[in-house]
Amino acid sequence: MSNFPLTVGISGASGLIYAVRTLKYLLAADYTVDVVASKASFMVWQAENNIKMPVEPDQQEQFWREQSEEKDRGKLRCHRWGDVGATIASGSYKTLGMLIIPCSMSTVAKIAQGLSSDLLERAADVQLKEGRKLVVVPRETPLSLIHLRNLTALAEAGGRIVPAIPAWYHHPETIEDLVDFVVARSLDQFDIPCVPFQRWQGRGDHQ
Repeated sequence: MSNFPLTVGISGASGLIYAVRTLKYLLAADYTVDVVASKASFMVWQAENNIKMPVEPDQQEQFWREQSEEKDRGKLRCHRWGDVGATIASGSYKTLGMLIIPCSMSTVAKIAQGLSSDLLERAADVQLKEGRKLVVVPRETPLSLIHLRNLTALAEAGGRIVPAIPAWYHHPETIEDLVDFVVARSLDQFDIPCVPFQRWQGRGDHQ
């Protein structure tokens, strides 16, 4: 396991349970994680969970540890969305890359066009310019032509697109099973196999 941290961006798309489960497995596997949540994510969290997300980094760290139920393992550092002087805003800060989960179409559009209006977008731009892995998990439906073009532009720039689309061959029984599949496939892009789930084993006997 590399000593470099993984940056996790949490945008204002619906489905913040994806972020919670991602942090749960990364921290349980003793990874170091830098987290930046966009301004819009605070409103979405309130709408989806009826809980106010704290703004201060130290309180946010405690918040995410409580939500992920991983209070002791791993290292977690949280950053304000407007702190463009944070470590993750610089290419000289070495990382494993960045995962944005969930990723709104607004965030996709800004990154694809090279705009950096907050720390999340700046950190994503840094991954692309440094040739590191940038993985986005878009959570939107249906997709307009504008969405598709922005996703294409991001992929052409080196980003990896992992839509929040679960599979069924592992016989999911809970919402968490469905979420974990997406989280696992997202972390696979960084060669981080820390999510326990049933991978495809083939169709049986081969002739």
